[in-house]
Amino acid sequence: MIHIPLHHTEYADEINLFEPYQLNTSASSTDKEQYVDFILTELNEVNGTSYLEKRRSLHARLNMLAPNTLSKEAIEALNQLLQLELNEKEITDINLYNTSKSQNIGNTKVLIWQGDITTLKVDAIVNAANNQMLGCFQPLHACIDNAIHSAAGVQLRDDCNTIMEKQGFAEPTGVAKITRAYNLPSKFVLHTVGPIVQGNVTEQSKSDLASAYISCLEICKEIDSIRSIAFCGISTGVFGYPAENAAQVALATVKQWLMDNPDCLETVVFNVFADKDKMIYESLI
Repeated sequence: MIHIPLHHTEYADEINLFEPYQLNTSASSTDKEQYVDFILTELNEVNGTSYLEKRRSLHARLNMLAPNTLSKEAIEALNQLLQLELNEKEITDINLYNTSKSQNIGNTKVLIWQGDITTLKVDAIVNAANNQMLGCFQPLHACIDNAIHSAAGVQLRDDCNTIMEKQGFAEPTGVAKITRAYNLPSKFVLHTVGPIVQGNVTEQSKSDLASAYISCLEICKEIDSIRSIAFCGISTGVFGYPAENAAQVALATVKQWLMDNPDCLETVVFNVFADKDKMIYESLI
């Protein structure tokens, strides 16, 4: 039996994809502990005495939380908390960011940005997901999947669960899905599954990685409100794809797509976190 992955038009209404996420808040930083205590109480988990201990406990517990578990009141409290935390972060608006390490491909600016992708104000960010598409369930794991889901809030996992239940099978490698970004400064999150590499990089792995980038770009092409996108290093974390080889595939694939699809995007960002990855992209771009 051939499984055909869902197109975003097949699940957009069910996750209110095109309804702007707006949260009315008058909360202040003094309310943060109150929100944490409220959610921990609902989860029957009260650990630690200091705020930082309780916040870490909540972070870990939410990482393991099954979809559609929190009450509406707890989700509201979490969203208020995440918005307060977002306001405390240094946000980078990609429209105001300038760097000498950039390249124009047609009318699209291609650039490198080093930092935490959850603090980047851009139309869409890319998440390196696993084939279950529900985020990382390992508490406090330092992967981008965990970071994005933790900063966005539980509605991200809930939306992904809605999509995957409707699809009915695991996400194939090289395909992408889209959700709203909720409490992130971006508007959307593109979730894509890259190839797992064990040993040498095969031609199939290169093809699958290129497909992951193209799938994300094709969604952007179909959604007019997405004019900028930030890619993470797909497959280069726990999936084991060598960073330099992956960067070569990423840049070549994106450049070719932009030449084939002029004027679809204004900005493409390659997000890196480590200095060594920044050096790789700068040498290639």
